[in-house]
Amino acid sequence: MDFSSHIRLEVRVTPADVGKRVSVRQLDEDAPKGERFTDTVGVLTSWDDDVLLITRRSGERVRIPEASLVAGKVVPSAPARRRGPSASYEELARVAARGWQPVERERLGDWELRAAAGFTRRANSVLPLGDPGLPLDEALAFVRDWYAARGLPAYVQTATGAEGTQELLCAELEGRGWTREVSAELWTGALAPLGDLPDPPRPVLLSRTADEAWLSRYQRKGMSEVALKVLSPRSWGSPRSSEAESGGEAEGGGPSVWFATVPGTDPASPAAIGRCVVDGRWAGFAALEVDPSLRRQGLATMVMGALARQALSEGASAAWLQVETDNEGARALYGGMGFAAHHAYHHYREP
Repeated sequence: MDFSSHIRLEVRVTPADVGKRVSVRQLDEDAPKGERFTDTVGVLTSWDDDVLLITRRSGERVRIPEASLVAGKVVPSAPARRRGPSASYEELARVAARGWQPVERERLGDWELRAAAGFTRRANSVLPLGDPGLPLDEALAFVRDWYAARGLPAYVQTATGAEGTQELLCAELEGRGWTREVSAELWTGALAPLGDLPDPPRPVLLSRTADEAWLSRYQRKGMSEVALKVLSPRSWGSPRSSEAESGGEAEGGGPSVWFATVPGTDPASPAAIGRCVVDGRWAGFAALEVDPSLRRQGLATMVMGALARQALSEGASAAWLQVETDNEGARALYGGMGFAAHHAYHHYREP
């Protein structure tokens, strides 16, 4: 957020604004002329020893000496979204968690501790949506003990960049020596345009289960029986009659999970795969993989379109997916499909 040059600059932020979203300008007298002013927008996470700490949308933390401030003000808690379905961080966090479920979980106040024998950080981390019901140090001690009892490192999954995200908790964790290992973004978009993608020139097979061929294309490390439970969360739940193969809830109730396969010339090695979880109005896409020798032939688009049409038939209208910040190819693909970043999320590992 730029400060207009014709308005007298004022510093209108104070230590009492910690936890609020701010925009500040600082002066660096040693910088080249024309580069002496720097603007920073983010959540003010601390103001100690005459230094401001601001967490940007991406999770990056910026230290700003108070003496360098020339302007500052509190700004709205989150910018207006220009495109994509409207959704809160908490809604998306819960939907994403239901789409990638652990095999074991335990509540600690409003925190959820999740474990799945180490298969992915998402299924083996704390989702802290609220108050743990204990002072933070006690809560983190409980977390470390809980994961240690399962032979796992303790991770806490946090988010930044949207209203209701956890910039303050990120700062508290880093202040206690927790290390941020991975950052990614959750993107959202309208589902209907995906369903309107051209019909595929070759078949896209949809199934409720991930067969051996699908798994052979999936690149995630640590595949095991536990991993299959995470990928197909309702196929191992309490038994009940499932809906017809053409749609409806997955077996065991809850989110509806679909696996897509584009067969290759070798039946045991698909050309492309993908996964979709339908949960109310949301369709979550994941595990999109294409044979490296067949990339740039539209196979990823074919998979997304087929899964989107299935999700639309089950009543979904909005889409989400997760993409790592350094995956430029995926970001270009999803951006071209109308997706945009909603918030960033991070995994902090215990000291």
